[in-house]
Amino acid sequence: MPLSIKKLLPHVLVLLGFIVISLAYFSPVLQGKAIYQNDIVQYIGMSKQQKDFKADTGEETYWTNSAFGGMPTYQLGAKYPHNYIKKLDLTLRFLPRPADYLFLYLLSFYVFLLVLKVDFKLAALGALAFGFSTYLIIILGVGHNSKAHAIAYMPLVLSGILLVFQKRYIVGFLLTTIAMGLELVSNHFQMTYYLMFLVIILGIAYLIDAYKKQMLPHYFKSLGILVAAVVLSIALNATNFLATNEYVKESKRGKSELTINPDGSPKEITNGLDRDYITQFSYGIVETFNLFIPRFTGGGNSEDVGKGSATYEAFRKLGATTTQAAQEASRAPTYWGDQPIVEAPAYIGAVVLFLFVFALFLVKGRLKWWLVGGTLLSLLLSYGKNLGFLTDLFIDFVPLYNKFRAVSSIQVILELCVPALAIFGLVRLFNDYEGKEVKLKALKYSVSITAGLALVFLLFKPSLFDFVGANDGFYRQNYGQDFVDALKADRKSMFTADTFRTLVLVLLSAGAIYFFLTEKLKEKWVIVAFGALILFDLVGVDRRYVNNDDFVSGIQMNKPFQATEVDQYILKDKSHYKVYDLVSGPSKPSYFHNSLNGYNAAELRRYREVFDFYISRNNINVLNMLNAKYIVAQDEEGGAFPFKNESTNGNAWFVSTIEEVKSANDEIKALDSLDSKNKAVYMKPALLDGDIKNSYAVDSLARIDLKAFTPNYLKYETNNSNDGFAVFSEIYYPKGWKTFIDGKETNHMRVNYILRGMQIPKGRHIIEFKFDPDVVKTGSKITLASSILLGLLILGGLFYEFKKNKSV
Repeated sequence: MPLSIKKLLPHVLVLLGFIVISLAYFSPVLQGKAIYQNDIVQYIGMSKQQKDFKADTGEETYWTNSAFGGMPTYQLGAKYPHNYIKKLDLTLRFLPRPADYLFLYLLSFYVFLLVLKVDFKLAALGALAFGFSTYLIIILGVGHNSKAHAIAYMPLVLSGILLVFQKRYIVGFLLTTIAMGLELVSNHFQMTYYLMFLVIILGIAYLIDAYKKQMLPHYFKSLGILVAAVVLSIALNATNFLATNEYVKESKRGKSELTINPDGSPKEITNGLDRDYITQFSYGIVETFNLFIPRFTGGGNSEDVGKGSATYEAFRKLGATTTQAAQEASRAPTYWGDQPIVEAPAYIGAVVLFLFVFALFLVKGRLKWWLVGGTLLSLLLSYGKNLGFLTDLFIDFVPLYNKFRAVSSIQVILELCVPALAIFGLVRLFNDYEGKEVKLKALKYSVSITAGLALVFLLFKPSLFDFVGANDGFYRQNYGQDFVDALKADRKSMFTADTFRTLVLVLLSAGAIYFFLTEKLKEKWVIVAFGALILFDLVGVDRRYVNNDDFVSGIQMNKPFQATEVDQYILKDKSHYKVYDLVSGPSKPSYFHNSLNGYNAAELRRYREVFDFYISRNNINVLNMLNAKYIVAQDEEGGAFPFKNESTNGNAWFVSTIEEVKSANDEIKALDSLDSKNKAVYMKPALLDGDIKNSYAVDSLARIDLKAFTPNYLKYETNNSNDGFAVFSEIYYPKGWKTFIDGKETNHMRVNYILRGMQIPKGRHIIEFKFDPDVVKTGSKITLASSILLGLLILGGLFYEFKKNKSV
């Protein structure tokens, strides 16, 4: 039907309300402050070199030397030509961060519920229930921005899919294409991969429904339209997609060629991540109740239990001052669940879960089953090693599942499904599909289950749980049994307080529904009541973990690292070298120097292996070949000092011997005792022009000097009276680096497991390395063409809708 101002006005007001709510929750952004996000601080350190290069030259570099000895910037925020879908994303994220992500949560879920034909008031209520889910707020607090980014667009992708199944083929195709394009822009493929599971469950539910209703032709037509939309959305992100696909094979998420561990023991052969690494963050089965009772298992690893706590008194008895005891009580280790680190519970709300259970008794059909199916699958898979048979099944047989870690994060699907079905509980409450008696019976069952569960926990907690944490043995050893007993007392106290809180919220929620069914409360006041209850419930818990105290000045966040005397001393050296810092943390060295340190979940696999075998053990032989000219270590007083490594091999050098080894194991083991100044090892196949000789004459006058360097360009001058073989202290990457001798393109090869090497003819020559990846050029052409196509399709779709509405 034609649009009208009257119909649009409620939605405009809702969106304005979302803006106000987002800014209100993160109000310090209005004062120019920024939330301190540790992961983003690390990212700033890692990405500074490429940003400085862009600021100085106006060009993008797709290689950085500031981390892990050198790596592509594909996973460090690289900007690609013709990425217009990214420009749309930036337009939608117009609010200051992190209010922009909260706004996206609310907007996307609102559209999702509108597509499901939910009244705008209930759709707004559902958006609040989704957007303020504790996990979604917590990831903003710690800096998992790309994860939040991907989660925010999930409901929008589902909206497009549902429109297609509703036979609104044109608008559904366009929305699916744009939403999926935005989803891929977030560059968090783990979240997108989990979304795929929910889409498959949705597709199965609709397939069964289509079969029952004899509508299979419509179903498969819709499926074809959606496939075309996904293909076009991938094309809109072609550069990033192709670059990531290329890079992941070389990252630690790809298949290793090694069959041994650093200690020489046999290594499990896998084409993905290690099984223990994948399941390190496995949700505890008992932790399930955190979804309903926020601090059921003690909240996060660091909770403020206050001055009136048993922990505070325990520290006082240990001799701490009042100030020291208060500081320790503000970060008490109350968490007693199964995971190694938890910032906060994955709480989705007592009110929301009560409505979810209520909806189970009233909502019928495919909507219920795909939302319940998504909830159950995400919950079961989040258990990881605690439900080993299912996780092992997925790791072994489901494609790509072994590429991702932290299986507990699949609960993002649950975070979406539960509030959606909860809102449909209210939809069914307000419509006439069921009679009053059916609704009262559903209310009785819901209260019995939810309030009854809370009562059981309150009455029988001493016999049900021991409140013992995984690290209590450590605390007992260091602080004594009395301290552990105090911790357990505070855990019980938190458990009791939050369980009682949940019980009250459930009863208030049930009361609102009961008064509506007995005609003592009108629909609009029920909606207002649930809006107040949901905000009180979720925001009250959210503020425990993400609040105004987490904000710092914008300058402190934008420039989180300050150069120390050690950094200033090293920076006086204007030559090309690398720094290995044992003191400053993972990404601070990257902020100032070409570094062997770094912080990234997908670093180059071969570098990580060399790091684990040698660099982490301070093997000077390997540090020399990596040109680690400065090693920052601790002095006797605990301060940092720069050790200048005079034995480093330099930027490049000629070797007299190059030896072929048979396997990756042999190649990495050779590095331990390799005389890297005179010898190199390699493993075939080697991409060189001409045959590789075993030995080369190297005289004292042979030189290879670095004359110019930027992150993506290196220029050397050589002078050698003999044909020679040069090793370069630069990380080898098989794609993108192009090598030239006197302007003529040639080949180089991998030597010493991670470095570059090449044959150089005798005489004087100019050697150049340029990082000019073909994947960026190819992807940019595809992106431009697909963006033009989408633009034409949007214009065509608008014209078609205009003609259709005009003829009505």
